[in-house]
Amino acid sequence: MSGDEQYERGLEALREADSGAGQKLLEALADVSPELSYRSVAWSYGDLYVRPELARRDRELMCLGVLTALGDTGSQLEVHVNGALNAGLTPSEIVEALLQAVVYCGVPRAVNATLVAKKVFAERNLLPVRPTPAR
Repeated sequence: MSGDEQYERGLEALREADSGAGQKLLEALADVSPELSYRSVAWSYGDLYVRPELARRDRELMCLGVLTALGDTGSQLEVHVNGALNAGLTPSEIVEALLQAVVYCGVPRAVNATLVAKKVFAERNLLPVRPTPAR
């Protein structure tokens, strides 16, 4: 597969995943590092994100945990909270995943990640978050 095909496949996967937050991030990089923007799409989305071994929902849940653990990843978390919602996770499930992160990442990182999620939920008119009914 050519780099252009990989990039186009990545753009399509990004569009399906994130409701435009990823595109905003790519545009923010365009005048400083278009190569980073290109590689992020081609490699992350055009190659890894579309692999069939994990469902998109699972990939997004994993991304939320890793980005929370890393800290200082607000822009990327915004992309992946949108992606998690688009992949079928509920706001309540996202909040629960970020709450679980407290144990492994610490309170400040879990709070920061939850505030990013709150911003996305507000933009999508999903506040207040209601607990998922018991199964």
